[in-house]
Amino acid sequence: MFAVIKTGGKQYVVKEGDMLHVEKLGIDAGGTLLFEEVFLIDDDGKTLVGTPVVPNAVVKAIVLETFRDEKVLVFKKKRRKQFRRTRGHRQSLAKVQIQKIYPDRTTVAAGELDLIAAPVPEVVQVKTKVKINKATPKPKAEKPVAVKPAKTKKAAKTVKPMVRTKKAAK
Repeated sequence: MFAVIKTGGKQYVVKEGDMLHVEKLGIDAGGTLLFEEVFLIDDDGKTLVGTPVVPNAVVKAIVLETFRDEKVLVFKKKRRKQFRRTRGHRQSLAKVQIQKIYPDRTTVAAGELDLIAAPVPEVVQVKTKVKINKATPKPKAEKPVAVKPAKTKKAAKTVKPMVRTKKAAK
């Protein structure tokens, strides 16, 4: 039995017992999680293909450790311009072991359903009401004023072309 799951913007073909290095999921080592985005499940010739995901299918996994990958160097250069720049990047990763593939969510234990993969913290915008004091008048919108270009003496003069004579060329 294998499945195709999506996490961190990438797709992985996984079997039970496989170990993956995926982008950090926000769960510490020893925690369990469920991958809900399952695109395909194959069970000995019986294939479930999602449109785009298989409904009610989940893949249970356990986080073994979190670590940072090797440094990747990014080098930029523009020839003949004396421009060189080096930057480094280390990606945060999680080592995950696939425990079980569930074609139907109802077979998962009740306590495991709240462990959804990649919990994204919600950004909540708080809107505050501004109280306007009625004693202060509202600012009036100003009318746009048309601006005419000023006439200058330089604009009025025309530039005469310079004429070369034989005497000036010597």
